[in-house]
Amino acid sequence: MDLPLKCRCGAVRGEMQPRRAYTRATCYCKDCRAYARFLGQPGVLDEAGGTDVVPTAPATVRLTAGLEHVACMSLSPKGTLRWYAACCRTPLGNTSRNTGLPYLGLVTACLDGTPQQLDAALGPAGRCVLNTGSATAPVRATPLAFAWGGLRILAGVLGARLRSERGSPFLDIDRQWLRAPEVVTREQRQALEQRDH
Repeated sequence: MDLPLKCRCGAVRGEMQPRRAYTRATCYCKDCRAYARFLGQPGVLDEAGGTDVVPTAPATVRLTAGLEHVACMSLSPKGTLRWYAACCRTPLGNTSRNTGLPYLGLVTACLDGTPQQLDAALGPAGRCVLNTGSATAPVRATPLAFAWGGLRILAGVLGARLRSERGSPFLDIDRQWLRAPEVVTREQRQALEQRDH
């Protein structure tokens, strides 16, 4: 059964196939935290500054409404593309700039379900944690879950490539990105990161 996807105001809607998720992880890197602060919305970061993400193939996510509200930003000229609903600044997910890489880090803040429903469909939050050294509060590393999650992501990406999956909610019919990213300036990025200190 698909999980509904919805931005905070409900303008952007869609669905994702949870059975195809590579894994579920909480990332504590400074980039994910800067992205959440750029959006300026509560509830994206946990108490230690982590973002709950579901690495999956882009083809597992479909947007059914509000495509005109989808926006993109990047923290550097060559950095990861970070997608969000501009109508209410809800994070959607992260992709590589390489349109051929079947990877999407879907931010669970855009999934329309209770914590219990998300745990049942995707596995428990916090089971696999990444970049704990950058957390704003102590977080216990999960080396076995991290290794297992990495293998699942690699296997999922390879499988999607072998199946020649080309779908992505952020590509148009010509396989071009829906939006050019807004690249923050170095000063803007420094301001976003200074809140850690």
